[in-house]
Amino acid sequence: MSVARFWRKQIQRYNLIGTHCSNCNEYFYPPRNMCPTCRRDGKIESYKFTGNGEIVSFTVIRTAAEGFEHQTPYVLAIVKLDEGARLTTQIVCNDPSQIHMGMRVRPVFRKLGDGGEKGMIYYGTKFVPVQPLKHD
Repeated sequence: MSVARFWRKQIQRYNLIGTHCSNCNEYFYPPRNMCPTCRRDGKIESYKFTGNGEIVSFTVIRTAAEGFEHQTPYVLAIVKLDEGARLTTQIVCNDPSQIHMGMRVRPVFRKLGDGGEKGMIYYGTKFVPVQPLKHD
């Protein structure tokens, strides 16, 4: 399998594909093979999330790990999707001071990183505020 094909097959990264237990109606991201509540009685099925949600917690990274220094400051947040699943993600914005808990967000397709100077670039889902941020 070629490297590019490998990344295209990472369906949950590109499409916010998780799982849903039709027995207890819980949603999971990343996908799970077994429902932690229902265990063996669970009926897990693939589910494509809308991606819309709200910020339930966040932090502003001002001193980044090696390779991410050019991106500081940036916001990492826990986003609760409308279906109930929570995920950790980056919030794309120009002014981190305007981010707040309860802020509505939507998914966007962005560069996540690369494999060095000659490595491949890989992409995935980040989030942006639904309402435009105010400019000072």
